[in-house]
Amino acid sequence: MRTIQFREAICEAMSEEMRKDDTIYLMGEEVAEYNGAYKASKGMLDEFGPDRVLDTPISELGFAGISVGAAMNGNRPIVEFMTFNFSLVGIDQIINNAAKIRQMSGGQFNCSIVFRGPTASAGQLAATHSQAFESWFANCPGLKVVVPSNPYDAKGLLKSAIRDNDPVIFMESEQMYGDKGEVPEDEYNIPLGVADIKREGNDVTIVSFGKIIKEAYKAADELEKEGISCEIIDLRTVRPMDHDAILKSVKKTNRLVILEEAWPFGNVATEITYQVQSQIFDYLDAPIIKINTADTPAPYSPVLLQEWLPNAGDVVNAVKKVLYK
Repeated sequence: MRTIQFREAICEAMSEEMRKDDTIYLMGEEVAEYNGAYKASKGMLDEFGPDRVLDTPISELGFAGISVGAAMNGNRPIVEFMTFNFSLVGIDQIINNAAKIRQMSGGQFNCSIVFRGPTASAGQLAATHSQAFESWFANCPGLKVVVPSNPYDAKGLLKSAIRDNDPVIFMESEQMYGDKGEVPEDEYNIPLGVADIKREGNDVTIVSFGKIIKEAYKAADELEKEGISCEIIDLRTVRPMDHDAILKSVKKTNRLVILEEAWPFGNVATEITYQVQSQIFDYLDAPIIKINTADTPAPYSPVLLQEWLPNAGDVVNAVKKVLYK
């Protein structure tokens, strides 16, 4: 099977869907002439032309609003935010219009939009460009939230997101665009709301998503040397969440560690913790541990940033704690 980059998987998903459906178009800052800020739309302007690959002004509120109106009139826009930090400028359109229009219209309007772009930290980008907003958007009924961690999942999930009749928040990472992975040339898609067991194990369940899951893999490799078997679940979709996959795994391992690149208060890990303890409390042999960033804005200093972010060592320590080792 061929190996391609994450950015290429994203580009392929958009291009393949646009070839099938001329109501789909891409808009955002630098998506056309510059081939995307992270080259995720390379070649798309040449293939589809300026009517379907549109460079926008630096006005997230404006082009998010345009996409809502277009979707209500039968189009299926893909909106790229150069970073989800900038989506805050357009969040009124996402939360108060895109997410609510189906209910407020009594089902007369769909709002099929994919809002996509990078999330969370990406090196020395400092406090205002290093924020994870998965839990913010997942808090809003009417939105679906997808966070892939590898090229194969990214392509399959993005194709499903584009075909979905509801607005989908599709969150990537600057630090994953160059990641390589095996991706079939044949048509495939991955349904939204289905988690994936990336590694089977018996001693502890680790739940994660997005680029930070790489730290879980490193930790699991280290723990395996000590005879500790970790089961790693990649959520892939934060909302709707695959609770059944998590509960089934915890029933087997009886221990749960959640790894998330987000602030510790009111995040995705908090929701998972509630669901597990409320539904299968008697299966737990240890308190649930969630691993997050430090409860501060992201620092600029690389030394401080390393301390701020969760890492494999944190996962190793958490696993040993729930195993009472």
